[in-house]
Amino acid sequence: MTAPADANGVSTANDLADATDATDATDATGVVDATGIGAATGAAGERLRRWRLVLGGDEADGTGRALTGQDAAMDGALGALYGKGGKGQTGRDRSAGLGASAPSVARWLGDIRTYFPSSVVQIMQRDAIDRLGLSALLLEPEMLEAVEADVHLVGTLLSLNKAMPETTKETARAVVRKVVEDLEKRLATRTRATLTGALDRSARISRPRHHDIDWNRTIAANLKHYLPEYRTIVPERLIGYGRASQSVKKEVILCIDQSGSMAASVVYASVFGAVLASMRSINTRLVVFDTAVVDLTDQLDDPVDVLFGTQLGGGTDINRALAYCQSQITRPADTVVVLISDLYEGGIRNEMLKRVAAMRASGVQFVTLLALSDEGAPAYDREHAAALAALGAPAFACTPDLFPEVMAAAVEKRPLPIPDTT
Repeated sequence: MTAPADANGVSTANDLADATDATDATDATGVVDATGIGAATGAAGERLRRWRLVLGGDEADGTGRALTGQDAAMDGALGALYGKGGKGQTGRDRSAGLGASAPSVARWLGDIRTYFPSSVVQIMQRDAIDRLGLSALLLEPEMLEAVEADVHLVGTLLSLNKAMPETTKETARAVVRKVVEDLEKRLATRTRATLTGALDRSARISRPRHHDIDWNRTIAANLKHYLPEYRTIVPERLIGYGRASQSVKKEVILCIDQSGSMAASVVYASVFGAVLASMRSINTRLVVFDTAVVDLTDQLDDPVDVLFGTQLGGGTDINRALAYCQSQITRPADTVVVLISDLYEGGIRNEMLKRVAAMRASGVQFVTLLALSDEGAPAYDREHAAALAALGAPAFACTPDLFPEVMAAAVEKRPLPIPDTT
């Protein structure tokens, strides 16, 4: 049965429930009776229960469903964050809010961890911080011990770093370290393997041994020597790759915008920076900037130190940051510069573009990432992105899972695997 829609074309909760296989009572007009639906069992009852939890139990939700036990507790946890006033079925006022005290928030955090999976808990925590202004409570150690740690929470903690009392800092570092270690476990092995392969392939040799021949490139380079009578190619020039020795190095400079909107990117970039720095065949430098530039390369052995060395927020001077990075380049043909920024330039736009053009002309592989996170591209300066693309440095958002492939392509000087956003 196709559920009818109201005047605005939006299906009501009754209509959605009516699409189930339940045997429901209807009135003379064919509209499903909410009381009849409330008695539904099995799959239909489960679906109605979920709609009741989503819609919140206000008079207009149309389900007529009462909640008891754990469902009622779940509803209370959801209502504390997402409720919008009115009275629930208990007759008590429903309004968004967790109270002003840390104990009440800590209890709420414990409740949602009991009733919801970790991925949902992280979303609810993020919403609580954004909707109810709970950032200040994160300065209390008891609160930090109760939260579900994730990348977004780390970003919030970093933004509060300067205001954080000493009694909280150790707890905050422990929370950040847990997230960083989880990310390293997820990303490090694949990153090292991908980059090691790229370094091996980038060490081209003209007289390779048989097992080191790059057959795809060799065939492409010798197509003019095709012998139709034998239906084969006689390769006059072999192209191969040798194993990159420890003395063969690539220079990688990560240049990270630490404005507030780039919080998740800063976290991921710091982890990747530490992973790259652990590879002896890559010389890695990590630079963060707002209107000032800070080189955190000497802290790359511990990404937690890197993160606490950042200061999220403030303005943006990309030109100044690139000027510093440019001054650190000694072997342009073997250097990859990765700019991670939303490109809202507060400095000198034309000078910024000139620096990118100069680096590319000298042989530097220049990569522009609008974000390094799972969230996709944030708001960004489209005019600057178009100008960089015209210089051969297209700007795009990159997920952490794609980043190793992007770096491998840059090391090998082949086209970047830009994701299709259409």
